[in-house]
Amino acid sequence: MVKSIRIIESTRVGETNREHPLDQSKKNPAAGNRPALSKKEERAFGGLLTRRYRWVLSFKAKLLILLALLTLSLIILFGVYPFLSLTQPVDANILVVEGWVHPYAIQAGAEEFRARHYRQIFTTGGPVVGRGGYINDYQTSASTGADLLKKTGIPAELVQMVPSHIIGRDRTYSSAIALRDWFGSHDVQVRSLNIVTEGAHARRTRLLFEQALGSDVKVGVIAVPNPDFDARRWWLYSEGAEDVVEEGIGYIYAKLFFHPRQ
Repeated sequence: MVKSIRIIESTRVGETNREHPLDQSKKNPAAGNRPALSKKEERAFGGLLTRRYRWVLSFKAKLLILLALLTLSLIILFGVYPFLSLTQPVDANILVVEGWVHPYAIQAGAEEFRARHYRQIFTTGGPVVGRGGYINDYQTSASTGADLLKKTGIPAELVQMVPSHIIGRDRTYSSAIALRDWFGSHDVQVRSLNIVTEGAHARRTRLLFEQALGSDVKVGVIAVPNPDFDARRWWLYSEGAEDVVEEGIGYIYAKLFFHPRQ
């Protein structure tokens, strides 16, 4: 009986000594105000080092991203040159050849003129590079292109050069403006025309001529491939890579940032 009473008393004494956590925080304010560390964060050396857990890409996610980048690269490699070197002629009786193109493109322009029985052929272009600016109409790429076309056997009366006076930036657009002004000053009504140019320059050429001539004139374009490299593997050739990069940047600029006033 005495032992049982002592056990009960000792149990009660233990209960009275057990304190509630809130009571402990009141006795120790520093412990109550100390923020609890996150389960995802551990500290060492007095808080100088912190270890945190974070989300990272899994192997599967990295593989998917790699495959996506590889697919995009293949699309660019095999798709960008055909996109830039557009050939899309329209029904027209006027042919325009950019005078700055190489002789192989001039020859292709002459063959196109004969094959589709155009009424007249025009050459465009500004001062010849390296001459220091405009001197006269005969020191322009338009004049050079016209002379080369005549040498292919096209009658001189069917060849009309339309030179521009601009050298440097926006040469293609300036050539298109010069052609538009020539049509206006000679009272030539044009509803459609085709332009012969080189490879990757074609899409930008069509865009700038459309801007210059307006929506009333349908503009077709014929891209003559460069015989010095295989267009299907343009990235293997320095000239091909240079053409694609330069014309790609030029097209993006013309499409998004070029806002002509004329």
